[in-house]
Amino acid sequence: MKYRFYYAGVRVRNLPRSLRFYTKALGMTPDNKGTMGHGGKYVQLVSPRTQMRLELNWYPPESEYATRYTKGEELDHLAFVVDDVAKAYDDLLKKGAKPVVSPAKAKRDKVEVYVKDPDGIWIELLQA
Repeated sequence: MKYRFYYAGVRVRNLPRSLRFYTKALGMTPDNKGTMGHGGKYVQLVSPRTQMRLELNWYPPESEYATRYTKGEELDHLAFVVDDVAKAYDDLLKKGAKPVVSPAKAKRDKVEVYVKDPDGIWIELLQA
């Protein structure tokens, strides 16, 4: 199984404020944005001379993802592109990952498959 690191997502409390910081202070440019199925919003940013993306994620208070902030837990998730999401999901479970959102539970219109690493960091698997 081959995994290609694609982006890192960070959870933000105030999306417009964070967007201003990353664009004005760090010179990043919005590349993609949208609304998640539970009402959360995201913006993917890029920097010159890199293909790495940073995704800013804001979750509404009623979302299951809107947990209390604890210092050091602002990293939301890491995303990897794989050839086959279902096979990668099973492969990672065999290698010690914990299940979060299985391919069977993922929304069909937008595949959102997640596992947790041994320390509880969420990893999203994206279909190539």
